[in-house]
Amino acid sequence: MPTRYIGDGYWEIASRQMSIVTRSEQERFKDAKITVIGCGGIGGETIEMLARMGVGELVLVDKDTYDLSNLNRQTLATISDLGLVKSSVAAEKVRLINPYVKTTQFNEHIDQTNIDNVIEDSDIVIDALDNVLTRVIVSRKAREMKIPYVHGAIHGTMGQITVFLPDSAKTYEEMFNLPSTGKELDDETICELKNVTSGVPPVIGPTPNLIGCLEAFEAYKIITGVGKVTVAPEILTFDLLDLGSFSLDEL
Repeated sequence: MPTRYIGDGYWEIASRQMSIVTRSEQERFKDAKITVIGCGGIGGETIEMLARMGVGELVLVDKDTYDLSNLNRQTLATISDLGLVKSSVAAEKVRLINPYVKTTQFNEHIDQTNIDNVIEDSDIVIDALDNVLTRVIVSRKAREMKIPYVHGAIHGTMGQITVFLPDSAKTYEEMFNLPSTGKELDDETICELKNVTSGVPPVIGPTPNLIGCLEAFEAYKIITGVGKVTVAPEILTFDLLDLGSFSLDEL
């Protein structure tokens, strides 16, 4: 690292946002540990924005590798990254963007056997996933461990985002009327959840990247205390083909 970036370089990177937050508020973000589960379309943008805003530590979770079909939206990916593990690439990109951010990688898929170890000691867990089953596993464990869970999802040009706090009136499953609500995650329930997510959804670059930016900023608001967090059952939805569709509703 060049000599000029040693010492107070962190604060030089963050300088343009310091009229929005106080130093003590930014210090809280500098000390925060955020887990991002999924390092693809939504996750890549979330990770980049968190790094640029100066989060202290990122836990990056993804076992998948980049392929050509990812290049239309996954901003951390380039041709030279094809075939590489997404979480590993993400960690290297974070280092190049903001070397003051510590990273930890989990090159694995999330399930009930590893979720505790992945999100322990996290201040926030961010959902950058593409399937309902894993969201249920993560949201349940986050609530149990009293960790805020930031949910984002997309389909084509449509996106949605909300935040489930440990004391939110509704859980992720209750809010979206999932068949697993109130049930144990046994083989039958898991099969039902797998059937909720089917096929490969359409997606165009701006949609997941906008959701990723919004998720990163929800995390920033939670940690710093600046602004109003979009707490469930409130949900922000939009369709980029209809700019009048941006709406904050309650489910």
